[in-house]
Amino acid sequence: MTKFGLTWRRGFAIVAGMALAVAALPGAVAAQDDEVVVMTYFSKELGEGTLKELLADFEAESGTTVSFADVGHEDFKTGILIQLSGGNPPDVHSNWAGARTAFQVDSGVLAPLDEMWAANDLDNAFPQGLIDSASTYGDGKYLMPLGYHYAGFFYNPSVFEEAGVAIPTSWDELKASCDAFNAAGITPISLGSMNRWPAQFWFDYLLLRTAGPEYRAALMAGDASYADPEVVRVMEMWAELAAMDRFTADANAFDWTDAADQVANGEAAMNLMGTWITGYWNGNGLEPVADYDVFEFPVIDEGVTTAVVGPVDGLVSAASAANPEAAAALIGALAQPDAQTTWAVGQGAMPPNVNADMSQFNDVIVKALDFVAAAETYNFNYDLATPPAPSEVGLDMFARFMADPGQDINALLEDVQAQIASAFEG
Repeated sequence: MTKFGLTWRRGFAIVAGMALAVAALPGAVAAQDDEVVVMTYFSKELGEGTLKELLADFEAESGTTVSFADVGHEDFKTGILIQLSGGNPPDVHSNWAGARTAFQVDSGVLAPLDEMWAANDLDNAFPQGLIDSASTYGDGKYLMPLGYHYAGFFYNPSVFEEAGVAIPTSWDELKASCDAFNAAGITPISLGSMNRWPAQFWFDYLLLRTAGPEYRAALMAGDASYADPEVVRVMEMWAELAAMDRFTADANAFDWTDAADQVANGEAAMNLMGTWITGYWNGNGLEPVADYDVFEFPVIDEGVTTAVVGPVDGLVSAASAANPEAAAALIGALAQPDAQTTWAVGQGAMPPNVNADMSQFNDVIVKALDFVAAAETYNFNYDLATPPAPSEVGLDMFARFMADPGQDINALLEDVQAQIASAFEG
């Protein structure tokens, strides 16, 4: 297992101006003495059915009632903070490792999991790099990794074959493949940036493949500027690609599942997305390798540290949980190899537990695992690598850019840098 990327450690307060009274999330439930309340962002497209099966198993084995609510991915990001600050949170909720979990730890709204961790011998269940970067915040363990992902190019093999296009391994080859797809009347790259975050992987990889992980870490920490030549170059490369009609037209009108459908039905050739896209496609009857496959984001500058991008999904417990014992028991149960295998297969993820049954995974996921193993660094994607307030500015930038890729890049970045600086100071 390779080294996992940087996490956020700097302390900062709960979102300024956030209401102290609980503004209930859709589907929020109140805790009872004999139940554990679980809330996640795992929607139907992101493994909800599989999680419900695992929760039903826990309920049957423990005798503890599980009350479950899933919340829309975007609503969850702010809504869970309101729940936590309001004093009536779920006992257990899903969380993205990195800056978002650090934000909650620093705000004092999460309970440490050290006792549960030791009782389940989890130091021997997960790779040390993952424990250090995804689970440990300050002196304690706060997040139990449930699954992790790799972001790469997921593509339609039939479309590539019919257009006579080989898998690109360099930036020039990627551009040439796009030209071939354009000539064949096929959208080269699908992108559904309606909710902003799907566009972040372009910024991530362009920056990692040119300026490298150390510079990116400095930018994510507020120690480098979005007006720097390194960032200008990234946005100019992205703009060059967009100017040649290589992306879905009006990308901000589509979400990530729309973009996935465009690849699946042959309207588009490829999509830069995380491995959860495989779970979505599997659920729609597509066959790995035959109907979809994956390749790495190509090399741009030789000699730059090889890096991959992706999120780690985990489970955490609220400091004010109504049933902390049941919360710890549930999280411990979902840390076990069988549960993690079931979850990863069902969602389209990679299992953190080193004892997971790897024979259960299809060839596309195995290939993604190989890409991660071969990389020198594993890096959290943009909105998990920088604190929530600056990440909102960056995500808005990606949407602004996709709405008008021909705009003045320097002016855009100067404006963004001013907002980012203010967000860090706030």
